[in-house]
Amino acid sequence: MSRPLLRIRTDRFLANIAAVRARIAPSDLMIVVKDQAYGHGLVWAVDAAVRAGVTSFGSYDIRSGVEIRTLLGDAAHEEVRIFAWATSTDEEIDAALEHRIDLGVGTAEYLDRVLARAAERGILARVHLKIDTGLHRNGLLPSEWPDTIRRVRAAEAAGHAALIGIWSHLAEASDAEDDDARAVFLSAIRIAEQSGSTPEALHLTASAASWWRPELRGSVSRIGAFCYGIRSADGPDLDGILPIAELIAPVVDVAGGEALIGIGSFDGLPSSLAGASVGTPAGPRGIRRVGEASTAVEGWDGMAVGDEVRVFGAGESGESSATTLAERIDTVGEEILTRLTPFVRRVIVD
Repeated sequence: MSRPLLRIRTDRFLANIAAVRARIAPSDLMIVVKDQAYGHGLVWAVDAAVRAGVTSFGSYDIRSGVEIRTLLGDAAHEEVRIFAWATSTDEEIDAALEHRIDLGVGTAEYLDRVLARAAERGILARVHLKIDTGLHRNGLLPSEWPDTIRRVRAAEAAGHAALIGIWSHLAEASDAEDDDARAVFLSAIRIAEQSGSTPEALHLTASAASWWRPELRGSVSRIGAFCYGIRSADGPDLDGILPIAELIAPVVDVAGGEALIGIGSFDGLPSSLAGASVGTPAGPRGIRRVGEASTAVEGWDGMAVGDEVRVFGAGESGESSATTLAERIDTVGEEILTRLTPFVRRVIVD
């Protein structure tokens, strides 16, 4: 092995999905696969999740949602929901309508365009309306909500739209703020119910709140990082959840009591990780410096060119997790994975 590789464990992915679904039941899992399934690979993640019985995907953008629908086959998996919540162009809206992608709508302007495209094309728009519950990351204000609901119900009556869901994001700054957000969310649902049926997909929580705050869960829980074994920054380890990926780099040179491994900042490894623990054949060792194409690691007896070093993983050789590395540079674990370049080979292990 001369290049770094990201070894991805399908068995752990399936086990994590099972643990998440058991934890959040009866809420339904919407597995988030944005950013190429957090850098693990979209095609692999979708295939494995479908085998695990997952029927709901959060793609973030319409392009990825269409790719998922194409992978599944339009006719073979009609029951699978694909949800894209990024505000998009008219051309992307058309693609979403054609491929039955549920659209997250958080502004009046975007709703206007979605409904207009649906009416023009004669295709039903599957809409999840977003209420702003205090995070101010997109979302209709409570003052806008009643009129928006009337407009969507009118589009439903005309056969141009279906109100599939109501959703929002939590700030997760404190339990009290999340409780306040839940009150706004429930109020939005009640207003919608006054003019029609309750939408089937009610989703407020992502990974952390879905895991620890069961009273906040709706009929659907949007969970990404935890399914891949990525814990929250500054959060505790998760029972029954393990990282599914380990970053492996070979020793390419030995000199001056150090092992030089074949991965560096040009491969996406943050250059400020000096002091972090990696796993070696002799156990944990510290990173001394990260260069552009290689990284110097504290040496060990008998180290040799070709030895494998785990840069991050599940801790089996004393290495840090992706989130532990992320905490050193004040970010989140998924960024450590998504910043890895295509030079890092992805290898799937069943």
